[in-house]
Amino acid sequence: MANIIITGASSGIGFEAVLDLTSKKENNVIALARSADKLRRLHEIASDLNFDGGKLFPAQFDIVYDNYPDSLIPFVKSKFDKVDILINNAGALINKPFLDTSMEEFAHMLQTNVMAHANMIKHIVPLMREGGHIVNISSMGGFQGSVKFPGLSAYSASKGALAILTECLAEELKDKNIKVNCLALGSSQTEMFEAAFPGMQAGTLAFEMGRYVADFALNGSKYFNGKIIPVSNTTP
Repeated sequence: MANIIITGASSGIGFEAVLDLTSKKENNVIALARSADKLRRLHEIASDLNFDGGKLFPAQFDIVYDNYPDSLIPFVKSKFDKVDILINNAGALINKPFLDTSMEEFAHMLQTNVMAHANMIKHIVPLMREGGHIVNISSMGGFQGSVKFPGLSAYSASKGALAILTECLAEELKDKNIKVNCLALGSSQTEMFEAAFPGMQAGTLAFEMGRYVADFALNGSKYFNGKIIPVSNTTP
């Protein structure tokens, strides 16, 4: 049995990862997102597809602005005795030339794509079981040496910071036997990809990438710790 928390579950890769995770009856999943309507849709689809699958507990929660100690943590404790897996999938994207990007917009990228995940990890690690796995979802844009694209400086910089945070946390959490890895995802057909590359066809469908993320979260800690793993078959 695995108790799993995933953020950014209302659309795209997170949505598809939840459907894959809940297809296995041994998994219990807390799915977090800002949109209550999209979470209801996720629950309906998961229930239709996986009527004999795992348990799904959707919860409306904004990882940037909402209260962790008084809201999220009591909810998690009411559902799980311990957490086995945390998937930090939520994120935001701004596609704008660097010189036109305000410092407020740049800060928003850092707040959403790095600081909020750091805050989530700080609050969830005390609830995690020994042998747990944290998976941070980054981007090929934040992978050193990859091709970079105009307009994505703030986004890519924030995703690069998340990758380095992964390496640092893998060292710091060794004494708790909690593994931390980062998937630098390439293009998949999601709303975020379409915002970054209008009119372009992605190399991977969202459900395929979601399935990969779900499988890696369940099994990747057997083989990896502190690794930033590029997952891409196209550029972008």
